[in-house]
Amino acid sequence: MTTSASGSFAIGQRVRVTQQVPRLGNAGETISTSVEGIITSSGQSKTGSWYAHSKDHKLWIERLQLRKDDGEVVHVNLDQFTSVECL
Repeated sequence: MTTSASGSFAIGQRVRVTQQVPRLGNAGETISTSVEGIITSSGQSKTGSWYAHSKDHKLWIERLQLRKDDGEVVHVNLDQFTSVECL
């Protein structure tokens, strides 16, 4: 099952997050990377960027925190180029 970046995520769920970065000027090429792990936290958090008419006048980003099999903790920002696959 693949969900969009704005999907609902459960703590303890194993997922694969794939992010794609479009390369401008290269005829539609993209760079992609994937990471797998267990979700340890999920939700929105604010950035240091200012954004009028939003909560606390800050830009909020949907984020996941994953623990990989080797114990490394990874923070992933979710956007329109991100897909999350439940494993």
